Amino acid sequence: MLAFYRMVIFRKLREFLYARQVDVLSAAMILAGASLASRVLGLIRDRVLAHYFTGEQISIYFAAFRFPDALFEILVLGALSAAFIPTFISYISKKKEEEAWRVASIVMNISFVFFVSLAVLVFVFALPFSRLIAPGFSPSEIELMVRLTRILLFTQGFFVLSFFLTGALKSYQRFLIPAIAPILYNLGIIGGTIALVPTLGIFSPAWGAVIGAFMHFATQLPLAFRLGFRPIFSLDFRHPGVRKIIRLAAPRVLELGFLQLLKISDLFFASIVSTASYAYLTFAQHLEMLPVSLFGLSLADAVLPALSYKRASGKFDGVFLSVFRQIIFFTVPVAVAFIVLRIPLVRLAFGASKFTWQSTVLTGYALSMFALGIVGQALTLLFVRTFYALQDTLIPVAVGIADVFLNIGLVAYFILVLELPVWGIALAFAISALAQAFVLWLLLIKKTHFSVVDFVRPALKVFAASLASGGVMYFMLKILDRSAWDKNLSFLGKLALPERFELFILDTRYTANLVFLTALVGAVGVLVYLGICRLLGVEEIKLIGQIWKRVLSFPKVKVPARTVEDER
Repeated sequence: MLAFYRMVIFRKLREFLYARQVDVLSAAMILAGASLASRVLGLIRDRVLAHYFTGEQISIYFAAFRFPDALFEILVLGALSAAFIPTFISYISKKKEEEAWRVASIVMNISFVFFVSLAVLVFVFALPFSRLIAPGFSPSEIELMVRLTRILLFTQGFFVLSFFLTGALKSYQRFLIPAIAPILYNLGIIGGTIALVPTLGIFSPAWGAVIGAFMHFATQLPLAFRLGFRPIFSLDFRHPGVRKIIRLAAPRVLELGFLQLLKISDLFFASIVSTASYAYLTFAQHLEMLPVSLFGLSLADAVLPALSYKRASGKFDGVFLSVFRQIIFFTVPVAVAFIVLRIPLVRLAFGASKFTWQSTVLTGYALSMFALGIVGQALTLLFVRTFYALQDTLIPVAVGIADVFLNIGLVAYFILVLELPVWGIALAFAISALAQAFVLWLLLIKKTHFSVVDFVRPALKVFAASLASGGVMYFMLKILDRSAWDKNLSFLGKLALPERFELFILDTRYTANLVFLTALVGAVGVLVYLGICRLLGVEEIKLIGQIWKRVLSFPKVKVPARTVEDER
């Protein structure tokens, strides 16, 4: 009897995990939920790092990812986002699934061979490469960075294979398993760090990353095999599908090469400021990427197959404009909240024993600067994928490359000329992100003849509601936080704390008080934002009800009647 129920539950669970998500909202909800879980685990991972290691050690660990990440992103992400998914969909939409998987296997083989070849070069020349990109690190820090880099190359080897499976599964509108894979990756780092740190020290999160990358790959294999994936050992460059992917991916690969140059420049300039600065910059970026992934990447990824399918008819303007308004609706208030609540958020996320108050302040400033560009980042993800659906990779690549040069120029000016702290790098990133989104928006309007009013009107309403919400949160935070009175912060000036009012303020040196204050201020901010959106007639407020209904309608396990065959 127990075995029977286990069989039923297992079957229902498998059906749920393998089910298609046929509409954009369902796909986006799954991607957003899994992205949230993955990002939260990422923050837990960062807090674990902050607990066990100093800022300098964490900076070296993050710096060691630079070359392995560069190889992966150039070889895989370029082909995946710009060319692989649209080409794969073009085959399966014509009922040529076997040929689609053949193309996928060949492209995986080619990418892996190129990766291994370049990884050998990085492994051998890791020392001079590391000296070049991190001039502010000491010789001993460079040596540690080299050893970590060589370990992390194995991580990207698994990712090269895994992310092509991710693209194929998303093309079949199976979003849940690909969304779970990053969660397992972060769990691998967290578990590896905690379990191995007594014996391996700073090398424990590196080996945890290798374990997590393997789980990222392995968890997607069963569904891929179920859908028809069969590995073949071929490097057939002449296959029409392979040549099409290479042709479409070439501009995107070029752009990603420049983006890697930008990331290397961030490390270069951060190392000049101080060794620990790169850790502060990375921690802040991990926090601000939470809303970008949750509301930007998830919606953009979910809508890409729909845009690709509708491209032939030329009638995807409704889907596109809907997703644009949704991204604006969710990201603008979060960006404002991050600016207002930067210090509490950083303290809650990274306030471990080795993360000092100075580290908190510097990371908080970097977070507020990054937050200025959240909307630009999220919209850029949508605009770029819309160009991909139109099979136009040249425009987003050209804009992306120009944006890289703008960003690097701003960083050099802020750090070398103005001598700003590490948050100057974040400010340069935000400015360039907004500029990139604006230019892509103008070019997309020109290409598709969208109405400017359809973009501007809903955006102005959301911005007005977000600013009002941010103002309320700012005053609440300053009034209810004892440190604001003790340190004469902001608008309170030199006012003395009213004696009776002391009962209503919180000493945020204690974690429980800090959590309560942040949650209270955030909740009031959300209510103010939604209330003003309702008054202004923002249509996207209906999404809250739709999402709530989807959550309540979570599939329940139904146990079928037992038969004689089941008993046997």
